[in-house]
Amino acid sequence: MPSFPQYHRMSNLFLRAGILSVIRAFFQKNGYLEVETPVLIPTPLPEAHIDVFPAEDAFLQPSPEGSMKRLLAAGYSKIFQICRCFRKGERGARHLPEFTLLEWYAKGEDYRYLMRFCEALFEAIARSLGRAGEPLCFAGHRVDLSFPWPRLSVEEAFARHADRTLEQALRESCFDEVMGLQIEPQLGLCRPVFLCDYPAAHGALARRKADNPRLAERFELYIAGLELCNGFSELIDPAEQRRRFVEALARRQEAGKTVTPMPERFLSDLSGMPPAAGNALGVDRMVMLFAGAQTIDEVTAFTPEEL
Repeated sequence: MPSFPQYHRMSNLFLRAGILSVIRAFFQKNGYLEVETPVLIPTPLPEAHIDVFPAEDAFLQPSPEGSMKRLLAAGYSKIFQICRCFRKGERGARHLPEFTLLEWYAKGEDYRYLMRFCEALFEAIARSLGRAGEPLCFAGHRVDLSFPWPRLSVEEAFARHADRTLEQALRESCFDEVMGLQIEPQLGLCRPVFLCDYPAAHGALARRKADNPRLAERFELYIAGLELCNGFSELIDPAEQRRRFVEALARRQEAGKTVTPMPERFLSDLSGMPPAAGNALGVDRMVMLFAGAQTIDEVTAFTPEEL
């Protein structure tokens, strides 16, 4: 018998393998090209709250976003990738410092398309598992997966679940705290929900809404209080993106965090990127949902502590 509890996870690892097969078949059926981009990168795209692992004179990718957008700029129109990503300091019942991410991009689409595509992907997985039309049971909740799923704006979510308005939270610099403690645990308890139209300041790589530039065309999917993905209509203005990167690096410096180099090649290629939409979905968490697992440890072959 092994010294770690792998035998308890065997059924979940078979389930995981099956879900990965369905994901690949689904994207290929919809005309997406599977790509592989480097895990070791010269610099990540700057984000104020994501810490990366240095690797000599480079970094382990926190996501494949920068490389995949450069492929869009090079002429690829529909691409997806299932890859390992790394984020420092992320460990908990729903977090691993090394995790599996499904990321995809589509030329000429926006975040509304991504939400519909998410619904179709989950429907394909449920059907392959023989669970079409059945509720998903997770964390004590029975979640009805029937489509379409509700769309809920961030402003509406604050009005329903928070002890202050969105404007107050932004003014008091407690947006993330209120989201994490008051709002997220209430989302998707009966049906999956897309939380959308984030404040522009909380969509660093997202395009602003044309009819309301205070908001970004960004969404996150929640099922039974669990965040599954982060998608948006892409910002393709290199000057605006540089300004946002400068702000993110300044916030990191103020917080005493590592300040990484500016991703100059990414910014140079961004000028040639067409209008597009992209989404990043946590595969480990998706498997948790379909396995009914209480922790992310139950759906991975090894945890960091077992190595």
